Amino acid sequence: MTGTGSAGTGDPVRGTLDKAAGENFPVAPFFLPRAWRTDLMAVYGFARLVDDIGDGDLAPGGADARLLGVAPAQAEDRLVLLDAFEADLHRVFDGTPGHPLLRRLQPTVRRRALTPEPFLGLIAANRQDQLVTRYETYDDLLAYCELSANPVGRLVLAVTGTETPERVRHSDAICTALQIVEHLQDVAEDLGRDRIYLPAQDMKRFHVQEADLATPSAGASVRALVAYEAERARDLLNEGAPLVGSVHGRLKLLLAGFVAGGRAAIRAIAAAEYDVLPGPPKPGRIQLLREVGVTLRGEG
Repeated sequence: MTGTGSAGTGDPVRGTLDKAAGENFPVAPFFLPRAWRTDLMAVYGFARLVDDIGDGDLAPGGADARLLGVAPAQAEDRLVLLDAFEADLHRVFDGTPGHPLLRRLQPTVRRRALTPEPFLGLIAANRQDQLVTRYETYDDLLAYCELSANPVGRLVLAVTGTETPERVRHSDAICTALQIVEHLQDVAEDLGRDRIYLPAQDMKRFHVQEADLATPSAGASVRALVAYEAERARDLLNEGAPLVGSVHGRLKLLLAGFVAGGRAAIRAIAAAEYDVLPGPPKPGRIQLLREVGVTLRGEG
């Protein structure tokens, strides 16, 4: 999973939670009830920290490793850190965790009767990132998104008490789409980490070599490939969009923001003529608000 930058502070809680402002999509916006915001930020803290472990973006100084009981000699070993983090997660459910972000999560888990599975999925995705750096087929990528993205949407539904099988299905489509969009925005950054999330079969179909992804600007073949994957993400967003109409009030606005964020990002990629290699194309605020309105009206 792609990170959003280095931690930039020695406080393992503040440094992680401060990254909420840099996310593509709103994490716990001001218009939500305070109790929801508190619990969504606790979930976000977990997801952000496990991503930082997987991407090697922990705050300097080794504070997180110490809190997880990892010896200094192994503080840079991401698999060791992920194993320790998983062990501490289990203590959220049956003991007292050592990391403050997991201690912050514990009341949320109890209030909302959350289960370990979505949290374990996010850890498994980051463990996979250490072992798998290429995906042969689109189905392989979807299986990765089932671990790396879909648990987040399921946790949002669980925290807000709105989880049903149909809503989970729609949420999964939205979350997978958002993950694919993020991968498209971050092709160059991911390549710098020796990761490629563009399916190898699709790269072959569009005659794209790995070396083509390392250039300052994308050629025609890379742009065609990015456009193809963006259309897949758009289709998934449309598939999941009925989720917005199935809920009411402030939750409806939150979920519309997720869908609109994905659509606006795809429009930004298209506006860049699908050249994502110079840097992530990002939508402007006006475009995002326009997409929110379209999504709320069910016109997308």
